[in-house]
Amino acid sequence: MKPVLDRLNAGEILFCDGAMGTFLQARGLVPGECPELWCVTHPDAVRDIHRSYRAAGSDIVECNSFGGTRYKLRHYGLEGRVAEINRAAAALAREVAGDTQYVLGSVGPTGEFMEPLGDETEEAFFEAYREQMVALEAGGADMAVVETMTGVEEVCVAVKAARAHTRLIVAASFTFDPQPNGGYATMMGVTPERAVEESLKAGAHLVGANCGTGPDHLIEVIKRMKAAAPKALLIAMPNAGMPVLEGGKTVFKETPEQMAAKAPLLVKAGANIVGGCCGTGPEHIRAMKRAVLAG
Repeated sequence: MKPVLDRLNAGEILFCDGAMGTFLQARGLVPGECPELWCVTHPDAVRDIHRSYRAAGSDIVECNSFGGTRYKLRHYGLEGRVAEINRAAAALAREVAGDTQYVLGSVGPTGEFMEPLGDETEEAFFEAYREQMVALEAGGADMAVVETMTGVEEVCVAVKAARAHTRLIVAASFTFDPQPNGGYATMMGVTPERAVEESLKAGAHLVGANCGTGPDHLIEVIKRMKAAAPKALLIAMPNAGMPVLEGGKTVFKETPEQMAAKAPLLVKAGANIVGGCCGTGPEHIRAMKRAVLAG
């Protein structure tokens, strides 16, 4: 395969996977169980999910490693198995991807706060992200996405850890909410403009947004990022619409056809990689890719 950045810089649009957690639940993951441990205990189920997205046409296989830092794994008593679990996550994705797809390590927030807002030091965060990133690369990942983030300081630490200790291509992806003034900001008050500027300064190869909102809002976020950094490579992975409560459960109601109608608008706004987050599945990715390639 050509290096992914060469393809993106040449103007090619690449497609990533959609949701993972809902499909693990459909295969038996129960509340309180560690999703990432399934890469070790239920590898066939994880492979099957990866294969379903590959069959749908994804160019990038995203690992089941979102909660793979020591901070998240310690909730399950698994903080001593960071390297094992993340290597397994990347290895399963690599097995399915072969030499025709890229493997993207998913790296989520720690759930903690750095000083002065919290008790954790920047050095502790750096080491936790270094540990996960190194393991993902060892398992076969080509890329990593630090995703569903709200604090730019944490993102920058994660990006710097990856750049200093691996050869991974690193994306920084934030979760934004619409604001009363018509703009967008994360829960920590980070705007799309600041997110892209600070992430690029820290060394991110790509910047973007995922989760939080559906494609309508994400189109506007990507536009703002592109305006702030016209040469930046951007990644967009929206939910299948805004979440709604039905019968006490959170559901995402946008159909593959509805998502497909908006996928070309994400690309027009500036997205170089398009995928999905909560509520999306293989049929969403298949429909979105078909719509973008149809022009």
